[in-house]
Order: sequence, then C-alpha cells, then structure tokens
Amino acid sequence: MKVLITGITGFVGSHLADYLLVHHTQTQVLGLARWRAPADHLRNILDRITLCHGDLTDYASLKKILSDHRPDIIFHLAAQSYVDYSYLAPAATLETNVIGTCNLLETIKDLKLSSGYDPVIHICSSSEVYGQVKENEIPITENNPFRPASPYAVSKVAEDMLGFQYWLSWNLRTIRTRMFTHTGPRRGQVFVTSNFSKQIAAIEMGLQPPVVKVGNLNSLRTFLDVRDAVQAYWLLVTKCPAGEVYNIGGTETMTVGEMLDKLIKLAKVKNIKVEVDPKRLRPSDVTRQVPSNEKFFKATGWRPTIKFDDTLEALLNYWRHYYDVKSYKMPDVMTIEMGQNKFAPG
Repeated sequence: MKVLITGITGFVGSHLADYLLVHHTQTQVLGLARWRAPADHLRNILDRITLCHGDLTDYASLKKILSDHRPDIIFHLAAQSYVDYSYLAPAATLETNVIGTCNLLETIKDLKLSSGYDPVIHICSSSEVYGQVKENEIPITENNPFRPASPYAVSKVAEDMLGFQYWLSWNLRTIRTRMFTHTGPRRGQVFVTSNFSKQIAAIEMGLQPPVVKVGNLNSLRTFLDVRDAVQAYWLLVTKCPAGEVYNIGGTETMTVGEMLDKLIKLAKVKNIKVEVDPKRLRPSDVTRQVPSNEKFFKATGWRPTIKFDDTLEALLNYWRHYYDVKSYKMPDVMTIEMGQNKFAPG
C-alpha cells in the first residue's frame, strides 16, 4: 500500500511517517514537500521514505506526483497552521489552505475521471472552525455551528467544505477531521505548549530570566498527544466511511494557565514567575475548545493512551535537548508503543 502525506516535513506529518514505519511496515511512505522545506524532523527516516518535491499551489506538480505514484491513501496535512500569522497574512493563509486543497482535490478528480484513480483522502480541518462556542454547547459536537474567529479558521472552514463538496459532487472518498489541541515533541515554538516549554528550558540553561511570557491563560483546552493523534488518523482512513466528518481530541481538559502550572512543576529551576505580554494577546480569541469524541470513538474504538503529564515532560525534554542539556539524552526519533506509554528511539 502506498501512502502520501502532504506536509510530511511538519510536526504531525513527521510523526505520522514514524508511526507508519514502526507499526505498518508494509506501507510505502511518500511525502509531498517543497524543495526548500527543512527535513530536520525526518533526518533518521529519509532513507525509508520517498520525498516528492512539489507545491499545493502548483497544479502541474501535483498532477505529476499523483500520476507517477498513485498512492492508495492521501493524508492532507499541509497547511499554514499558525493562527496569529493568519492575521498578518490572510491572503497567503487562504491561498495555501484553500487554493492548495482545491488544487489537490481537482487533480484527484481529473485523474479519477480519466483513469479511474480513486484514493482515500483525509482532509485535515480544525477545531478552530467552531470559533467561540457557547457554554451550553460544550462538549462540542460535529453539528455545532461554524463561527470562525481568524483568517486561519476561515480557511479551515473552506477546506472542510471543499472536502465535503468533492465527495458530494464527484464521489471522491474524502473523510474530514476536526482535530482539537494536540502537542508533543517537535511542536513548533509558536504554539503555546511548545513556547512555554522552550522558555522554561531556556530559563534552566540561564539563557533568559526566570520569567515566562504569556498571553491569555484563561482559555479552556482539551489536550492530546500527537502520537495518539496519528494513530487516530490511521484508524480514520482504514475504518471510517467516505463523506463523514469526525472530531478528534484528548480527554484531559484544563485552562492554559493550569497547563503552564504543570510545566513549571517539571522545571529544574524554582520560583519561576509568569508575566502577561500584550503582544501575545489575539485580536479575537477562542476560549473554549472541549470536544465530543463520541462519534469517532464509536466508529473506531480509539482512545488516547498517553497521559498529558507524560506529553509535557517529553516536550520539555525536547527543548532541553535543543539547548544541549548534557544531563539528558534525547532520542532522535520518538515513537510510541501504543497503549504501553513506552518511548523508544527509532
């Protein structure tokens, strides 16, 4: 079986590639990547995957890749995924996420009509599509109204609906997910759990004063480990019917401030202070993201297995390794024996 991962060089894409190589060894892993994209997350598996250089905004490159390789399953994970940046560059966000997704689906449609090509396509939407939900709408179900509160969220609404429309109009086998907050090693430093972890690791190394700069700490989030998330994605494409949409999220809910308290307790330096930085506050915020996972649970039997405390410790250790903390030896590739909470170097 051939699997293509768009965005394979990114956070989730690289973890998904690791998961497939460890748990589904008969799968041939292909990755769509721009030639200039850093491949640091893939450095230990580059000899076991096939990188296909192209761009979602370039139809010709997509047509060549899909015509040449004809993957059985496509995980469409590539996106401009940073909410704050979407306020600064809304057009670029829309082009990558909306036009890029449209190009991908249009390419598959054209190949289906001309040659019968018919892959399973995972369209990765986001919980951000729900925007600011009301208190009586928690936990959030798949039927909740869309109230996108950022250009990024708008782009994900469009991507989500494109996936549905191409299934409805052309019978492409799209399955959509709305993933809630997920994190773990390799998470980009602009995202809250990773940003706080990096600051604490820098404090431990004496590279910044013992003060963590923060934004809104009152937002409520349900957290999930990325390694549980990629297992969920595999179950999605192997167990769920086309045309459906599923919320996927963790089961541990807390405020961003409570998450920070957990990280500070893991720090090797005591008496760390917290300071609000006005630059970290968004023009409009989404303060309640608590999913109902029941539809996905019933369809697949999936449950998260990694405790969030273990996720935070792994993330903090990732940034300690980044700052070359000599007392900690970080595995180059982190994989998970699902259900046993064992981390093993690849």
